[in-house]
Amino acid sequence: MSNFIFHKTAIDDVFIIEPKVFGDDRGYFMETYHFEDFKAAGIPNVFVQDNQSKSSKGVLRGLHFQTEGFSQAKLVRVISGEVYDVAVDIRKGSATFGKYVGVTLSAENKRQFFIPKHFAHGFLVLSHEAEFVYKCDALYAPEHDAGIMWNDPEIGIEWPDVDVPLLLSEKDGKHPRLQDIDWQ
Repeated sequence: MSNFIFHKTAIDDVFIIEPKVFGDDRGYFMETYHFEDFKAAGIPNVFVQDNQSKSSKGVLRGLHFQTEGFSQAKLVRVISGEVYDVAVDIRKGSATFGKYVGVTLSAENKRQFFIPKHFAHGFLVLSHEAEFVYKCDALYAPEHDAGIMWNDPEIGIEWPDVDVPLLLSEKDGKHPRLQDIDWQ
């Protein structure tokens, strides 16, 4: 019996995952990843790199992806605070190309989000601070790092209002629109 509930989303291969949490007066315990359970749910990826970031309210990171041949699938979660997390389908020829799935991830709800290869990814910090952790099934390749404009009107992401100015990196503020990306 699995210690996870795998929720399908409106886009094939993107999952919201709820771990079973076992708690008592001492605290709680949960598995955050189990290869056989994920494989049985249709996520056979083997993860090779773990990353962690800490950001303050209003920080928007993304929309990031790695180019063809270096694409990464990611399993993301929040260990402190709360974020709005987004996966954008950039699979050429997909019926859902340019569509997105968004989900609120928090330390409290303990949800995870599986983002397959060939998706752009980004998140917005909703809480005072958030610590974000994620597994990748391919190593980071800086020469193949790419991105899409966070507010591309054709994608139409409905980012939550955070009542503070958004803070993006210089690089994230210069990404092209999806329609302007040269896929060669």
